[in-house]
Amino acid sequence: MKISVIINTYNEEKNLPYVLESVKDFDEVVVCDMYSTDRTVEIAKEYGCRVIYHEHTGIVEPARNYTLQAATYDWILTVDADEIVPPALKQYLYEKVNSGNCPAGIRIPRKNYCMGKFMRGAYPDYILRFFKKEGTFWSSTLHTPPVVEGIIETVPAHRVDMAFIHIADESIKNKVKKTNVYSEKALLKNKTYSIFSLLFSPLYGFIKQYLLKGGFRDGRPGLVFALFNSFSKFIVISKTWEKQTLYMDRDEDVKRVIKDL
Repeated sequence: MKISVIINTYNEEKNLPYVLESVKDFDEVVVCDMYSTDRTVEIAKEYGCRVIYHEHTGIVEPARNYTLQAATYDWILTVDADEIVPPALKQYLYEKVNSGNCPAGIRIPRKNYCMGKFMRGAYPDYILRFFKKEGTFWSSTLHTPPVVEGIIETVPAHRVDMAFIHIADESIKNKVKKTNVYSEKALLKNKTYSIFSLLFSPLYGFIKQYLLKGGFRDGRPGLVFALFNSFSKFIVISKTWEKQTLYMDRDEDVKRVIKDL
């Protein structure tokens, strides 16, 4: 059985060569580019990838399903443009599809880094990235997994050798910038949050990652990573409240003053 690798890109010339090197031996690599302005497409073509295009939407999700449908083969491995596929994972996936009893989807662990250090507090960070093409759909909502029809299995967490290597190790400056962008996209979900959520959701996230999952073992980077993720949750909830109550009291005061003039 053959496997198609699909990758969505926008200005990924920095990491893409490492990613493509790790997947070059798969049966097909499809790169869906959102009209990059750097050497992304050139690099993809140098590696013999099939390149298709999708409008630039600011987030990857709107192009996920489009890229999925463009793949040739029955089995799909979705790889972000900053993720490396280790040889052990490739071997595992081919053994699965050729075994005759491969599940419809497989969740894969991912190794994340902060300040160059592996974040044990964020591991295994499971993501559903391998699945059968038929019966799978990916929505355009931010940070949503694909919907897969059938049984889904999970790579054991202790198989660290099969985990995606998330090579994006961004500066705090870039993390703050991305948090602002992603939180704006998250507002489109129209969720509501209580005061309890604002007080305890970020706190619980910190306790879970830093204490319960052992992030404290990762030193200062582990503390920064856990606090930053809690901060990101706080920002999403705060922006949601702002959107729902935006300027109500101020506008009422302005109307009242104008009326009395």
